[in-house]
Amino acid sequence: MPPKKPTPPPPAREATAPPPAGHPPGQGHAAIPTDVHILWINAGLSCDGDSVSVTAATLPSIEDVVLQGIPGLPKVHMHNPVLATEVGEEFLAPFRAAARGELGAPYVLVVEGSIPNEKVKAEGYWAGWGEDADTRQPILTCDWIDQLAPGAVAAIAIGTCAAYGGIHAMAGNPTGCMGLADYLGWEWRSAAGLPVINVPGCPVQPDNFMETVTYLLYQVAGMAPMIPLDSMLRPTWLFGKTVHEGCDRAGYYEQSDFASEYGSPKCLVRLGCWGPVVNCNVPKRGWMDGVGGCPNVGGICMACTMPGFPDKFMPFMDEPPGSSVSVAMGKPYGRIIRTLRGITNAGVNRETKWRHTGDRLTTGYQETVPISN
Repeated sequence: MPPKKPTPPPPAREATAPPPAGHPPGQGHAAIPTDVHILWINAGLSCDGDSVSVTAATLPSIEDVVLQGIPGLPKVHMHNPVLATEVGEEFLAPFRAAARGELGAPYVLVVEGSIPNEKVKAEGYWAGWGEDADTRQPILTCDWIDQLAPGAVAAIAIGTCAAYGGIHAMAGNPTGCMGLADYLGWEWRSAAGLPVINVPGCPVQPDNFMETVTYLLYQVAGMAPMIPLDSMLRPTWLFGKTVHEGCDRAGYYEQSDFASEYGSPKCLVRLGCWGPVVNCNVPKRGWMDGVGGCPNVGGICMACTMPGFPDKFMPFMDEPPGSSVSVAMGKPYGRIIRTLRGITNAGVNRETKWRHTGDRLTTGYQETVPISN
């Protein structure tokens, strides 16, 4: 027999949001919160890679945030199924309380994994989390989002799957899955007036996510202005530049000096790197504690932070369309630049003529004669 359709959780009660940044307490807004919950759902279509990645964050680390090692932040209660010590109903208790409007403190909703379209099938379900107390059927991930999003002070899509659909949303998938902003609507606003905040990556760069969370916690505490986001709802200070602009191989591109095989320190565009058109800060930031990152260790940029990933960037190892044109156009210029730079390099690699032994001073020094009265 086909499984029964899961029953959604009970409707949420209206939640009271903390004031947006810049609004002091006592002026038509609730007081600045002393406690904030992070309700983290990893029941979308995902591999849990973002939860695992974030354990490597150092600037700041999860421990810094949860143990109040950062001045000015409210007390943070992290509810992540990968990191939690609670299991079963004990773990789900704050989620159920938030869905009823009874959590008693503001919360940030974090969604990991792409959101399936539960309307494109005749029976069963694509993704669920926890059981309905009455029917003993799984509660749909979509229903959790429907109940928790309206009361959240902020909703964060962690990783490219949650942000834009990612791997699971590629052409030919049967789930019709999508990103959180696609599901809630790109004009959706949280209880504090914030849109969905996308922190993409496959998986997310750990410090990018924790830095975004820290910014939002300061904003909830009234200590930061509205978070700046680009047109795809990514934090602009993290995703405002391209991989190419921060890559230590960019100088090779400028002088048309390209790698022809892996292991070369030169520009990787001809091996399939999409860095010149991808919004990502990994080459500058590194991966763990400033170390690593795809082009930094010899890997091409596969554009995993982009809304069009993966469909618009496959096959991954092929030279990107258009790069052959730019490479061909740059060859004469690059040859001239390399030649001129080689000549200059040879000149500045020599010491000046006046550094020598002997009894003659040839530096051009002239002793000044004092002016008499």
